[in-house]
Amino acid sequence: MKKIITLVSIAFIGFAAHAQDSSQGLKGAWFATSQFGYQQSKTGEVKATNLSVLPIVGTFVTPSVAVGAGIGYINIKSEGYDQVSPDLRTLGNTNLIVIQPLARKYWNVAGSLYFFGQAAIPVITGKEKESNLKVNQVGLSVSGGFDYFVTKNFSVEFSYDLANFTSTTLKPENGEKTTVTNFGLAHVANVDSYYNTALGGSAPNLTTPISVGFKFIF
Repeated sequence: MKKIITLVSIAFIGFAAHAQDSSQGLKGAWFATSQFGYQQSKTGEVKATNLSVLPIVGTFVTPSVAVGAGIGYINIKSEGYDQVSPDLRTLGNTNLIVIQPLARKYWNVAGSLYFFGQAAIPVITGKEKESNLKVNQVGLSVSGGFDYFVTKNFSVEFSYDLANFTSTTLKPENGEKTTVTNFGLAHVANVDSYYNTALGGSAPNLTTPISVGFKFIF
């Protein structure tokens, strides 16, 4: 039975640097944040991990709308035992580069609590080292969450993917390419068997669904 353990993606440091005008809110402010994600799955004696690091920068184009982009890294690694060797060995090791433009809209709920909706277009590319399998993915992710300003200079946010669409192309070193199309609501979709085997085990859209953020406002 497959067990999946997802540890939260943590936005380590975030800030908006701009002199804030009370009538304009955060309009014109620049922000930066860095997200860390970790996911682990285990099937029998095989353990797969998914590690992601994604720095993000952007700006508020209106008092309640922000646009930005992230450039980061994902590593998907699988370790276990096979029929060839009784020793623990690396079954798959995939290194990926992520480029992710995004837009976010805020609505005030009450006082210092805000709800936000976010749309992102992650583009992911890289290679699986053990087999030289080329991986390319383009997706659309829609998420929602809450941002609470503890003070005027510090806020905490939580978000979760609500829906995502991805198209992934897997091209072996010698062989025909395979395209996997996935649509999921709140990550309920199953992983295609070929896709899961080729990468040594991973999530349907390669990224982790939960994000907890900590922002410092200047």
